[in-house]
This record gives sequence, C-alpha cells and structure tokens, in this order.
Amino acid sequence: MTLKKTFAVFVALTICTGVLIAQQTDQTLRLEIGNPLYKNKTMMIESGKIYSARKGKAVTFDEMIEEMANARFVYVGETHNSLPMHDTQFQIAEALYMQDRNFSMGLEMFDVNWQEKLNQWSHGLLSRDEFIDQAKWYENWNFNFNFYQKIFELAKKYHIPLYALNAPREIIRKIRMRGWDALSDKEKTIVPKPDLSNKDHRFLMETIFGGAEMPEAMKGRQQIMFEGLYRAQSAWDEVMAYNTVQAARIEKSRVLVLAGSGHLLYNLGINRRVKERISAPLKTVICIEVPKGEQRIQVSRSLADFIWGLPFEEKPAFPSFGIALKKVEGLANPVIERDPISGVAQGQDFKKGDVILYIDGKQFASINDLRTYLSRFNWGDEVCFRMLRGGVEIETTLTLEQTNVR
Repeated sequence: MTLKKTFAVFVALTICTGVLIAQQTDQTLRLEIGNPLYKNKTMMIESGKIYSARKGKAVTFDEMIEEMANARFVYVGETHNSLPMHDTQFQIAEALYMQDRNFSMGLEMFDVNWQEKLNQWSHGLLSRDEFIDQAKWYENWNFNFNFYQKIFELAKKYHIPLYALNAPREIIRKIRMRGWDALSDKEKTIVPKPDLSNKDHRFLMETIFGGAEMPEAMKGRQQIMFEGLYRAQSAWDEVMAYNTVQAARIEKSRVLVLAGSGHLLYNLGINRRVKERISAPLKTVICIEVPKGEQRIQVSRSLADFIWGLPFEEKPAFPSFGIALKKVEGLANPVIERDPISGVAQGQDFKKGDVILYIDGKQFASINDLRTYLSRFNWGDEVCFRMLRGGVEIETTLTLEQTNVR
C-alpha cells in the first residue's frame, strides 16, 4: 500500500477505533525531518526493491538482514489490510529468528490485558479458532486474521514470545478528550505520561492531519481536534515504547515490533521513544506501494532505515465490511455504531442505530462471533442482513464488491 492508503481511514474512524488518522499525500513522504544525515536527501523507490537509507541505493534482502544483526530493536510498519506488507513482516521475522534465536515480537493489536492469551498461543496451547475466540480477535482488532496468519504460526512453531504493546482504548480515548492528567492513578501506571515536545513529530502529524478531509460537523474545530488526536497518537506511541522496552528486559532479547507505519515514520514514533528509554541500535522498515501507472516514487531518505517498494494492489486480499458495532445494555443483539465510512458497506443500506437481528438466518450476541462469521466471506460473496431500524424490520443483501473500498 501507499502511505496515502495507510492513512486513508478517516478521522472519525480513528476516534472510535484507534486506527491512525488522515489521508496521506506525497508531501508526507518527502518531509525534511528525522535523521539530520538524510533529511535533505531523497531516493527513487521502485516496486520489488529494498532501499537502504544509509547507502542511498537498493540492497538485497540478505544485505538488509545482515545490517540488522546488531539491532536490539527492529520495527516493521504495516497498513493493516495489506497482505503484501504482512508478508514482508513475516519474511523479516523468520530471517531475524534464524539469525538470532534470542528473539521476541511486540504487537500493536493487543492491549496489555490480553498478554496471557498471547503466552498461551506461543506455547502452542490454543488452536487458531480457540485463539480468535478467547483473545477476542475481532473485538480487539477488526482486521481479518488471515492477514496475520503466517506471523502467528511462526510464533507458535518456534515458541517465540509475543508481547501486547497497546493500552485499553478507553484510556487512550480519555487522554484524547481530557489529557493524561485526567487518568486515574491506576491508569497512569499503564500509560506513562507522553512527551508532546518533539517538533519533528508534531510537524509530521500536523502534515498528515492537514491532508485529511474533515467531516462538515468538524470543520472550524480543526485545531481542537488536532490537539486531542495528537495527545492520543503520542500516548499510543509512548505506551507501546514502554511495553517494547519491558519485553526486551523480561526476555533479555532483541524485539521485533509490528505496528502501523504511522507509529514509525521517520523514526519519530515508538522507535524514538524506545531510544530515549534505552540507548540501543535500531532499524526501521517502511513499505511503500508504488502508485498505479508509475514506475517509481520519490521519498525522503530519512523516512526509515530501509524502504521496501511494493507493487500497486487493486484491492485488499480479504474484504472489510467497515461496519462498526457496539453492545447496548439490555440488548442482546449488536448495534451499528455509526454510518459505515469504509469497507464494502460504505454507501449501502446500513445506518447508525440499526440492530442486527440475523445474518444469513444466524443470530449473534457476541461482536467477536459475528465478525468471525463475516471473516469467512470473500470477494463476490453475498451476505443477507436482517435488521431492526426505527421499530421496523428490514432486510439488506450485501454483495462483497470492490466499490467504495479504495
């Protein structure tokens, strides 16, 4: 995926689900921030090639892994619904493990309350279905497990320790709305006070936010919105950096961190905050999708230590429904939290407040069970929803088509 696609999830989705915000422009790929040795230099990136910021040219995969030999921390960014990016994460994880078995992985998608389930998975105590059910995969992370299948199977095969890096969403939401000082003493032990003073990082986030299309209701409040979102973004980075360092110290190992690219760009996010806590060598890999119809794309050499060019992807390997759900007290059935703003449901007959009664004749009380069922469908399939809207039952057949997914 391009970085533009990395940030294509809209501001409203970020607020509700914790996904990184805004719409990326090419400008963000070429900012003069980050490492002073490279921030005024650029490289042309082609699909299928890996580029070293230090060398300013393409290198082989083996050369990249060899250059990582002394890195205590390695970071590989992702667009969450890009299978090619997850494939690169898997390749790097496997190569680093073979290079040094003293190895663990940190994961953005789980908060610290789910650490025990990650331990059970790494020790081979859970099947895939048991893990998805008991770790509430589709409530913690609304992206198809198949995107991550190979990475998790690698961890199980070699008993690689997996660490939850994130904080519960309600804590991040509180920081966004009211600031870190509003947290309880217990919550402050989970999320260290985030530093908001790094000028390069703020400029990066301002550039990303400035490229976002604002909903009509939010126009005129951009600065207020940005300050809250910046607090939240910084809190995510801070807590994931803290837990990355904890994983390294507990395991006495090197750590591979898998997180959204927005948390890693220009080595200003999680990676910078880890470096401030423990001075140890690090390497960051960011994947860039070369736009359709173009042979190469220009990026800043300070964007990451390694930049991996990927071919344009017409659509994700697995469809996303884009239906946000919530549970309402006293009601067994899941309720649609807002009008769909992404995925195949965008623009279709789904409305905020709809109560989902049946899907293909099946009833679901658990959001995780409902999304697990939906994850089995692929492009071209049809799914029948029966819902209650304003006291009236309606039926909608949704065809999983590419329309509205980009």
